[in-house]
Amino acid sequence: MQVVETIREIREISRNICLSGKKLGFVPTMGALHEGHISLVKNSRAENDFTAVSIFVNPTQFAPNEDYAQYPRTFDNDKSLLEQAGCDYLFFPSPEEMYGQAGTLTWVTVDLLPNHLCGISRPNHFRGVTTVVAKFLNIVQPARAYFGQKDYQQTVIIRRMAADLNFTSEIRVMPIVRETDGLAMSSRNRYLTPAERKNSLVLVETLDYGEKLIAGGETDAPAIVGKMKKLIAEKVPSAKIDYVSVVHPETLEELGVIDGKCVIALAVYIGTTRLIDNAIVG
Repeated sequence: MQVVETIREIREISRNICLSGKKLGFVPTMGALHEGHISLVKNSRAENDFTAVSIFVNPTQFAPNEDYAQYPRTFDNDKSLLEQAGCDYLFFPSPEEMYGQAGTLTWVTVDLLPNHLCGISRPNHFRGVTTVVAKFLNIVQPARAYFGQKDYQQTVIIRRMAADLNFTSEIRVMPIVRETDGLAMSSRNRYLTPAERKNSLVLVETLDYGEKLIAGGETDAPAIVGKMKKLIAEKVPSAKIDYVSVVHPETLEELGVIDGKCVIALAVYIGTTRLIDNAIVG
């Protein structure tokens, strides 16, 4: 596996792969890798001739009060995991390489879709996400780029951005990878104490409960949300709910009545750690 730190070099690699008639798959990450990330690498290897993975803790998607400085940086372990997974290129740029010494004055924004779910409590988060992903797609020029369903809102926004801006890369969204007890894999899970790790299972239990209510014929989305919030409060009184929502799978607007496919999404603080999860229903 080749480690690449400059835009110029990764562009040259991508160009040579394209000129040879081969396909390059790309997995953007912030590092602190787990089996969810590795599953994306494996999917890329199965569908492309070469795979590149980026590790870049993107400062523009963190608010001043968030965990940018504390976000786990585990490069040596990540590098080892990627080598074992068969990654061909690891793109490891610095913030200065990505944004220049003076930072950026240019942003990529998507209207409407960030106004729901995570975007309510993190108002500039998706501006940072779409900007850095647009830059990566422009720099790396992959045939396919891979994202995980756990960040459902992010995947909807990135797909729309890529379509609206006519990026040639196919956006591939892969299923959530879970721990054996059902908790969605996340780099932030390592923040949890043993007691918090146990309490974190309330997220998947609540999603399962919501799915069962819908399967049982309940169509009143606000009523379902109310019952799910009540379950969280009863199971883990110390949990702080950011949101529990039943939304349209494409517009992300909250539903009143469920009459087709929907997404149950939630964000909950367990201790000081904010965890997200979702389930596509229908």
